[in-house]
Amino acid sequence: MKRLAAACLTVVICGIAWAQSAPATVTWKWRDGSGRIVWSDTPPPGSVPEKDILERPFASTRSRANAAQPTAAASAASGAAAQGTPVSRIDPELEARRKKAADEQLAQQKAQDEKTAAAKAENCARARGHLAALNEGMRMTRTNEKGEREVLDDKQRAEEIQRTRGVIASDCR
Repeated sequence: MKRLAAACLTVVICGIAWAQSAPATVTWKWRDGSGRIVWSDTPPPGSVPEKDILERPFASTRSRANAAQPTAAASAASGAAAQGTPVSRIDPELEARRKKAADEQLAQQKAQDEKTAAAKAENCARARGHLAALNEGMRMTRTNEKGEREVLDDKQRAEEIQRTRGVIASDCR
């Protein structure tokens, strides 16, 4: 009988120790600025208004007004899911990485646009200078496929003027 009591006591002590060592699930639930429902083990940012905090980890800290909100929030979440609105968990670290990647992509696109604009400005300046030289009637030469220099005749000059005007039209806006 003493062995049974000792065994029972040991099981109870082990159960209590295990229950206390198990990590507690602390869950916060709130609606973010875009209307999505967010679950997290960390509290919402300070920018989230009190009315948008739907669930807190400790029932004792929840006010009576907030105690009614989880029911309303659950019905709102189910209604949002029925309407196709995503109800998701947002990991702040993941969101930060996504924002950083989007910012980097935006910066790369801006740098590429600036590079393209600079190239167009240079092409525009060169084309205008070339058109001015063609219109002055100066003798113009170019190198043919054989590597020989040839002087442009009137027909070739007119073709070159047309091509240069096309470059100006596309790059000098």
